[in-house]
Amino acid sequence: MANEISKDEEVGSHAAPVRSTSGEGFDSRDFRNALGSFATGVTIITARGADGGLYGMTANSFTSVSLTPPLVLWSASLYAQSLPAFQEGSHFVVNILAHDQIELSNKFARTHDNKFAEIDHMIPECGAPVLIGAAAHFECRNEYRHYGGDHIIFIGHAER
Repeated sequence: MANEISKDEEVGSHAAPVRSTSGEGFDSRDFRNALGSFATGVTIITARGADGGLYGMTANSFTSVSLTPPLVLWSASLYAQSLPAFQEGSHFVVNILAHDQIELSNKFARTHDNKFAEIDHMIPECGAPVLIGAAAHFECRNEYRHYGGDHIIFIGHAER
């Protein structure tokens, strides 16, 4: 029967079968390399932590979700050191980088004590930093979070 789920599958959301990739023939490194060949924009996601500190990370997982309401999403590793700031914060800012901001992208992709040192930024009403010189930015209310494998998916309602 076409709708039966085999013993190797689990039921996911909306009863969609979720197949295991742990079987022979699946190479995680090949998967990662293939994903890396997908051309995408680069963003720096910023937030203010519960401790009042400023946090940011480079992310290329950004995409739009909906125009009405205006929703966007991005994802972060569950092992990211700054993850608690994004989980606990009420807002985050998606700073869309221009083609000439590779050094800025690299700075926020690494671990630093103060990623915002010598970086021009402003703090809008939402409290999360906006990077001066970014091609565009979205100030987002931290609306939903979903867990997916070794990442957490953030969905934000763009307020500005």
